Amino acid sequence: MMGYAAAEGDLEAGTEQRSRVSVEQKKSSTGWMWKVLGVLALLVLCVAGVRLFVWFWSERPEITRVHSEPPAAPRFTNPEEKTGSHSTLKQILRKAKAAIHLEGTYDEDGEHLELEWSDNVGQAFAQGGLRLDQNQISVPQTGLYFVYGQASFRVSCVDEAGATWRPATLSHRIWRLSDSIGTKVSLMSAVRSACQNVPEVGGKSGQGCYSAIYLGAVFQLNKGDRLWTETNQLSDLETDDGKTFFGAFAL
Repeated sequence: MMGYAAAEGDLEAGTEQRSRVSVEQKKSSTGWMWKVLGVLALLVLCVAGVRLFVWFWSERPEITRVHSEPPAAPRFTNPEEKTGSHSTLKQILRKAKAAIHLEGTYDEDGEHLELEWSDNVGQAFAQGGLRLDQNQISVPQTGLYFVYGQASFRVSCVDEAGATWRPATLSHRIWRLSDSIGTKVSLMSAVRSACQNVPEVGGKSGQGCYSAIYLGAVFQLNKGDRLWTETNQLSDLETDDGKTFFGAFAL
């Protein structure tokens, strides 16, 4: 039996062929890898471009507007205007189940020398069981209530001769009477000095100082409790709409 011996040329050819196949496989694998990386890079660029486009059209106008508009001039509150607290309270009260908001009046020539409250003038109203009774607020149910009040004053700071400052102390207080306590107690009070740091007025009478005392806090009240106010300097009270008020609402 004759054996077959591979010639030296055949061995070299086989080795070269295998080497060529291996190189081609490596090139093919590397090519696919670069194609995949290229596609991923293209997707990332597309996403980044879309996000940049969206930001440009949605955020940029706001930024431009903020930087292009001049700063707003400072607004000084006019004491004759309604207070911000009054407007905010009115919005809250309209949503409360039980609420009362009273407007104050005072008549120097009237029969009663006290601040009179009304629930049917201006912005005043009563709902949900809270009611005005004998110039006091009557509480219908036990619970948490926000109680508030404001007294506004315009005090003359000179005497009748127009030469001497007339110092005045203003006070405003809210009282509570409860059967569970058995006596009246002061819920809130404040005292303020008027005619402080008032500029010279040249001796002219009638010059005044505007001041307001605001009170407000949350209290646990009982059914049947009664609330009322006590205020001094009644002749100097400002009772225009929204300046002197008293109320409460359930929480």
